[in-house]
Amino acid sequence: MAKELPKWAQDEINSAKSEKPESQTRTGYILEIYDKDMRIDVQLYEEVEDGRRIITLDLPTKVKPTNLMKGVVYEFTFNSSKTPLSKKLLEFLKNEMKIDYDAYKFDLTNLELMDVDSDTASQAEDE
Repeated sequence: MAKELPKWAQDEINSAKSEKPESQTRTGYILEIYDKDMRIDVQLYEEVEDGRRIITLDLPTKVKPTNLMKGVVYEFTFNSSKTPLSKKLLEFLKNEMKIDYDAYKFDLTNLELMDVDSDTASQAEDE
């Protein structure tokens, strides 16, 4: 039987406000593609504001997951927003509900396949 959130926790979650989204651009590659969820896990070469290099990006409807490729370098442009919760609620979610809450949400706005001289590398190998 699943535990139910107490009223104080529900009230705080329902009243939580996201901070203004901040546009960021980072390079990296796709680790995993979740077609049904319209999400991708990416490894970034540069950190995001909380120090992570692996994040989950929500895909816009204009991006088709089947057109994406794992392991190739992209430039990702995304909006990052944070929804802070109290320390009391975070500890409750972690200890009582076994939920690791991620305060950040990352929404992909654009991605561009990067040309990393893969053509010249393959030509050099052929010679």
